[in-house]
Amino acid sequence: MENKEPLRVIVSGGGTGGHIFPAVSIANAIKNIDPSAQILFVGAQGRMEMQRVPAAGYEIKGLPVRGLIRPLWSPKNIGVMMDFFKSKNMVKQIIRDFKPQVAVGVGGYASAPTLNAAHALGIPCLIQEQNSYAGVTNKSLAKKAEKVCVAYSGMERFFPADKIIMTGNPVRQNLLNANISKEDAIKSFGLDPAKRTVLIIGGSLGARTVNESVLSHLDSIRNSAVQFIWQTGKYYSESIHQSLSKADAVPNLYVTDFISSMDNAYAAADLVISRAGASSISELCLLEKPSILVPSPNVAEDHQTKNALALSTKDAALFVKDSEAVNNLIPLALKTVVDDAKLKSLGENAGKLAFKDSADVIAREVIKLARK
Repeated sequence: MENKEPLRVIVSGGGTGGHIFPAVSIANAIKNIDPSAQILFVGAQGRMEMQRVPAAGYEIKGLPVRGLIRPLWSPKNIGVMMDFFKSKNMVKQIIRDFKPQVAVGVGGYASAPTLNAAHALGIPCLIQEQNSYAGVTNKSLAKKAEKVCVAYSGMERFFPADKIIMTGNPVRQNLLNANISKEDAIKSFGLDPAKRTVLIIGGSLGARTVNESVLSHLDSIRNSAVQFIWQTGKYYSESIHQSLSKADAVPNLYVTDFISSMDNAYAAADLVISRAGASSISELCLLEKPSILVPSPNVAEDHQTKNALALSTKDAALFVKDSEAVNNLIPLALKTVVDDAKLKSLGENAGKLAFKDSADVIAREVIKLARK
């Protein structure tokens, strides 16, 4: 019988939850298919992945890599480039020690030196692009990758068509296995199961406009028959509590800086207000949730607007520009959440864009490349 050596995979990328969730989901799916697989993550020092990946049970090596500083001619970029080359040399050593048969990049600073080094050492590479508009790192790496896993159609404008595989984005597994009833989910937030519920997911730093939209419509919310679950993000929590303490009480508004049980929050919601990050959109589609998307303007290549349009043009979400949100967002939510027909069509159309089992599909492609 042939003695196969254990599968060894390097997974690289991070910087935001939108890169880290998919990376960990892919790693978990590889372990499900092949429990003996060894997986090593490579991230950027000081970034979110250095905590999140070990918390998910995987080893991670950190690189001093960081993003270019604008304007690009800034003398500070000399140091950035030196760190990039230093990172590339460090990765080469990591690869020689770990001897992976395949490298996976999910975007973010660490992906570039890792996949460049892997390619230079003859290791097959796969990249996963979460957005409808490809990031700079992934566009530059596409020539070196054997496969490019994408979540949106029309990605041939960024990547060679023969390398593209339509897989969708992996999402947090616990969301799919949630079995709490809507009534119990609403009660877990101390709210009334008889009322319509709007869930507002402010991201971390990207939550400002969404938060301002709520604060400027407290009277409309208080006087409505609708209730709200509002995740403010930790960064804004204190100033929001100060603002609320000066206003009249709003008993139909549940406020928290962070929702740890997102499965309960989604189960409670009739309508979701969210930024248009790729992971959030994949979750909304998979759970068939009607949503209003407010793309963050502070992201590379305005990719969140392109993500939102990919849904809103198919009547799978409503779309409010960041610049118009403070005036329009809450009035639109209050109108939409009581419109049964609109909620039904938004949810059904979102569901049509969902990909089931994305992490498994990508994991099988990774294993196939490794076994070549």
